[in-house]
Amino acid sequence: MKNLIVAASLFLAHSVITTSASTQQPLHDLDTSFTSSLISLHKSLVEIPSISGAERNVSSFLIEYMKSKNFTVKSQAVSETRENVLAYSGRSLKTRTLVTSHIDTVPPFWPYERHGDEIWGRGTVDAKGSVASQIIAVESLLQSSEISEGDVGLLFVVGEERGGEGMRVVNDLGLSWDTVIFGEPTELKLASGHKGGMGFTLKAKGKAGHSGYPELGKSATHMLIQALAALDGLTLPSSERFGNTTINIGKLEGGVAANVIAEDASAVVSIRVAAGNAKEISELVEKTIHDAVPDIQIDFTLGIGPVAIDHDVDGFETAVMNYGTDIPALKGDHKRYLYGPGTILVASIDFTLGIGPVAIDHDVDGE
Repeated sequence: MKNLIVAASLFLAHSVITTSASTQQPLHDLDTSFTSSLISLHKSLVEIPSISGAERNVSSFLIEYMKSKNFTVKSQAVSETRENVLAYSGRSLKTRTLVTSHIDTVPPFWPYERHGDEIWGRGTVDAKGSVASQIIAVESLLQSSEISEGDVGLLFVVGEERGGEGMRVVNDLGLSWDTVIFGEPTELKLASGHKGGMGFTLKAKGKAGHSGYPELGKSATHMLIQALAALDGLTLPSSERFGNTTINIGKLEGGVAANVIAEDASAVVSIRVAAGNAKEISELVEKTIHDAVPDIQIDFTLGIGPVAIDHDVDGFETAVMNYGTDIPALKGDHKRYLYGPGTILVASIDFTLGIGPVAIDHDVDGE
């Protein structure tokens, strides 16, 4: 089994989808026997928009592509309009090893472009670089008889960027594997682990009014700013292996106009967990925010702590990844590897004219 992992990994190591990152191998250095197929498939995948929740077109493309390469292909419904894609050689749905990645991307869609050795476009590395490399790797190993029916299956899931719904549904298939290789942009390093994650939404409720009379209203946006500012002084758990737990304020909404006191405001925040667990971190966050703004609402999403990953394959540099993956969503006692081309670093102010105070004529007798 280790030989199979090494063979697939070595193929992936030479099948690099590059961006501007200097650590990636240029396309012109690749073996032309498989470069053309790899680049063509990758281009086709990136050209199809597949933002989380709207992946149907790319899953349909993959089903037809895999069938054309003589794979047996099955789809698994995730919702009425979304499906996972499972492919394997011959008639054996049960395989010893599973190679998997995700087909959804974060918004917005950016079209495919290639400039010399650089390829641009949404999903180029996260994670359609892995999808294309995995397919070509398995196809090549089958053609060379290094693997055969029952050895390796392919799985491409939806929804990884928004909570891992697609991978969680895979558990309903009742399948198990000895080894699962997950594809994400790891800069061709074998991941030894990745940070956990959790999140929360802040909702502030104020009282609307005219901005000229702030004493008559209550600004929800001001409440929100105070709550978020309090997070700057919060010390969260850290570890030598996974580093610091970090907070990202990803989305802000509030108010209706510049001259109206905001009645509602909200923020969506994510946390990359390097130590501890979701419960203790949520308690720290809640106390910090409520000490600053007692009447703001906090809604937490389920979270997990840092994730250890198998990395016992010789010949690869290892590293901890600071992002989350579908690994925890797939249940079972299989070995878990995380590896793929590309770097996550390339995966994901307006002003208005202002004036001073205005003096207004008021030389009319009476009130």
